[in-house]
Amino acid sequence: MNFLKLFGVLAFLNLWLSCGESYKILGVFYFPGVSHNILSSKLMKGLVAAGHDVTMIATLPMKDVPKGGTYREILVEGALKYHDDTTIKINEINKIGIIGLISNVNTMMTELMKFTLKDPKVQELLKSNEKFDAVIVEQFVNDPLKIFAHIYDCPLIIMSSVGPNSMVNHLVGNPTPASYVGHVAVGDISKDLSLFNRLLNLIAYTMEYVMLPFFFFHFDNFMHEFFPDAPPLTEIYQNVSLVLVNSHSSFQPPVPLVPNLIEIGGFFIDPPKKLPKDLQEFLDNSPEGVIYFSFGTIMKSKDLPLEQKQWILNVLGNLKEKVLWKFEEDLPGKPKNVLIRKWLPQQDVVAHPNVKLFITHGGLLSSIETIYHGVPILAIPIVGDQMGNSDLAVSNGYALKLKYNSPEFTKENFEKSLNELLRNPKYRENAKLRQKIYHDRPETPMKTAIYWIEYTIRHGGAPHLMVAGARLPWYKYFMVDVFVVILLGLLVAYKTGKWAVKKLIYGIKRKLSIKKKDD
Repeated sequence: MNFLKLFGVLAFLNLWLSCGESYKILGVFYFPGVSHNILSSKLMKGLVAAGHDVTMIATLPMKDVPKGGTYREILVEGALKYHDDTTIKINEINKIGIIGLISNVNTMMTELMKFTLKDPKVQELLKSNEKFDAVIVEQFVNDPLKIFAHIYDCPLIIMSSVGPNSMVNHLVGNPTPASYVGHVAVGDISKDLSLFNRLLNLIAYTMEYVMLPFFFFHFDNFMHEFFPDAPPLTEIYQNVSLVLVNSHSSFQPPVPLVPNLIEIGGFFIDPPKKLPKDLQEFLDNSPEGVIYFSFGTIMKSKDLPLEQKQWILNVLGNLKEKVLWKFEEDLPGKPKNVLIRKWLPQQDVVAHPNVKLFITHGGLLSSIETIYHGVPILAIPIVGDQMGNSDLAVSNGYALKLKYNSPEFTKENFEKSLNELLRNPKYRENAKLRQKIYHDRPETPMKTAIYWIEYTIRHGGAPHLMVAGARLPWYKYFMVDVFVVILLGLLVAYKTGKWAVKKLIYGIKRKLSIKKKDD
């Protein structure tokens, strides 16, 4: 009996130790954008807390490293200053147009990758004999950095700051039917599958496929400048074992997902913490409710034109609700119901039950936070994916939208939208419905992310999850070669049939001609 008990204890300990195995993980996050850093550092913190040995190549230092595993940071020098000096100001984006914006982003990312690969500490790491169990890279115009997984001969895991998109889908063969999955440039078409929308969507996907080879050629050449003996990027792509995407059907349209493309939307959100005393009192003592106002990190509220500041303050001052506004400088003449702060703990503020509305730029992280806490929004999108995020919020019934730098962004529309959102209960009801869907999951998004990272490592890259389509070039994936063979077959059949008919007709005519001569 004692022997059986001892055997049971040993078996339990063995299971516990195998489940709690610590892995060496390298994270490569070269982009200094604030929202990108929130996601990358949060994922790495989760891995440290789970007991893993984490090394992170980054441009911003991590704060509040948790206990559990070990953490080492390799900060890339010069990248942050370069990013801040070259980032296009928000009021200049409309002037340069989409082509100019794409060119600027491509140049910036190329230079940031150079900063990363030339950094002495990164070079020291590359020349060491260190081993890693997995490499995690954020997918953001940085394909050459996937070389780290090849160098360390380990599974490559991709983290996407957005949902499934054409930049990650091809890495794991994830299908994106143009008939109903909206391209990022078109937006969500799932609620209006008209001929026009589907045609527009197809054009967007086709144009992207035409442009992709040029980006691939550029990235492949760039990678081989630093690593001449590296295999082609197409081979490195096939080493992608897992893709983690920041999406969920509570705030984005459902789309096909292959087994190794996992949704972890909202993994960066923590349960609300206690607010500073002054903010707690402000929110607690607001029985009529509070409006939270922030443009995030893309645009600073202080940069609003003076005229816009004045009419925004006039509208806010006429409301019975109080307003908490993230504003980066003093604001003379603000109404009594408006409180400004240069920085605010956004997640903890939005979590307060007295917050009735969030005025936001429509950034993805802010959009997810509103769903997490069930708060309706007035979206004022400025650039990038903010338009698509705002449109989705409107179509899901918990938001209204006023596009910044457009004729619709006026005092009258601003006031009308605020009153509609605050007085009509349907917006809050729809936000609460989305909140319920968000939280109805078997595990938290962070636990899901940690599980699948560990699963991928445990199973040597989990090749059993990879669909065959991930290995196919585009012309095979879309059956172009098959259609060509079919068309050639039909052409041959047509030509052969035509020749046979001509021969038959010629034979009949010849026989008739001979018969006439005999007669």
